[in-house]
Amino acid sequence: MIGVFDSGLGGLTVVREIYRQLPGYRLVYFGDTARTPYGGKSAELVSEYAVQDAEFLISRGAKVIVVACNTASALAMDALRRRIRVPVFEVVTPAVAKAAELTGGRIGVIGTRGTVRSRIYEKKLAEAKPQAEIFSEACPLFVPLVEEDWHRGPVVEAVAKKYLNRLRLRRVDTLILGCTHYPFLRRVIAKTVGRRVRLIDPARETVNSLKGFLADHPELESRLARNGRNRFFVSDRTDLFERMASRWLGEGISLEEVRLG
Repeated sequence: MIGVFDSGLGGLTVVREIYRQLPGYRLVYFGDTARTPYGGKSAELVSEYAVQDAEFLISRGAKVIVVACNTASALAMDALRRRIRVPVFEVVTPAVAKAAELTGGRIGVIGTRGTVRSRIYEKKLAEAKPQAEIFSEACPLFVPLVEEDWHRGPVVEAVAKKYLNRLRLRRVDTLILGCTHYPFLRRVIAKTVGRRVRLIDPARETVNSLKGFLADHPELESRLARNGRNRFFVSDRTDLFERMASRWLGEGISLEEVRLG
């Protein structure tokens, strides 16, 4: 199985991409809803949570792990590489590669405080596109808005304008949605920064990277289960999460609750 974890709902954007790009593969998902958000927590705590999340997915049969959380991708990869013995994919590097390919030289990055504070995107973009100018903005309220199913309306638009106005004034031509929750707000974000700005969805680019990896490693691909029931775990089960997951994925989802740590 393919294992996917996130601090909450946002990782379902990765699940939907797996459905689209890798149909038929079984997956197991864990959303750490009891401890969300990860964005304001220390690197040490995020790393501890990420290792627990990955170990749980492996215990449920995952043969490959996708870290569907930008904060964990930015802060926990060293710990995951030390502790986890299956291939681990993060969402930062594929998004950086796509932005470097498409940009005219002015790249915006939005993410949680933890992701922006880590400067992981600036570091990787400096390597991939040294001549590009990078402008980052933390958008901490976007995650709770998504988790509360607020995807549009005057409140969401006002928050988006508050966060994104500086990037609009900087005239970025490419914007990395540096949190897997943010594609839920794609329409509002696109409207705020301008329709000509290219939006980079880390979920899409990460699954495309995973797809290429599996094509190059048939010995791993053959070990991944096909067909059967996908399983969705959360650390705090809510009816809202279940409804949103079912709507986002276009199928009935039954959540199972498990507490880690």
